[in-house]
Amino acid sequence: MRKTDILRAWCLNAATAVALLTRLPLPRLPNSAFDRQADAVWAFSVVGLVVGGLAGLIGVFTLALGLPATIAAGLVLAVQISLTGAMHEDGLADTADGLWGGWTPDRRLEIMKDSVIGTYGVLALILSVGLRWMALAALLPFGIWPVVAAATLSRSLLPTLMAGLPHARDNGLSRSVGAPTRGPVAVSLILGLAVGWFAVGPVIVGAWLVAAVLVLALALLARSRIGGQTGDILGAAEQLGEIAVLLTLLALVMP
Repeated sequence: MRKTDILRAWCLNAATAVALLTRLPLPRLPNSAFDRQADAVWAFSVVGLVVGGLAGLIGVFTLALGLPATIAAGLVLAVQISLTGAMHEDGLADTADGLWGGWTPDRRLEIMKDSVIGTYGVLALILSVGLRWMALAALLPFGIWPVVAAATLSRSLLPTLMAGLPHARDNGLSRSVGAPTRGPVAVSLILGLAVGWFAVGPVIVGAWLVAAVLVLALALLARSRIGGQTGDILGAAEQLGEIAVLLTLLALVMP
């Protein structure tokens, strides 16, 4: 394969990942881009870099205007939610409702598919948004980089979950993407750690370990309760990973 073909394939993979995980406007992609979506999961880290970078820029700009850090943190969250269409938050809410709201795997999956949000989902969203808001308010004075590190590292873990767990459903977004091979999974992890190291330094290793443990715990829970992973489980994993990175950085960076 020529270098130009390889470069085109990488760019197409990155665009496919952006289309899967964000609401960012893109030129119309060829149908072939979605034939092997699992090959594009290495670029989930790139999506995190883009989302975190754009949101972080809004945050530091808000601080430069003299507005409080709490306002800046709220705007960071608003930008992230707008860019992703709240898909990760939706996944977290559905996961909380489903895993704790049913007695059988089939019933739990049925609850997760229902668009009506329950008590567990509401509480999960309140805790997720609240923890991220408070952590971002404390970290934004350090600059854009904690936002970038959290957004990138949390998404870099998703391909591992996709490869390590079977599909719990015969349809859905996760099923349509497919199970990635080791190559894209490894690239995603390496990119996530590399971006995180560049952004905040060696402390990212501790943040990665905490995030990995939480995502592993979610994976084991999903395996036992619904038999595998779904798009909602992946969304919840991103949220848990992002919270873990932010809180770990807060514990290690703040005096």
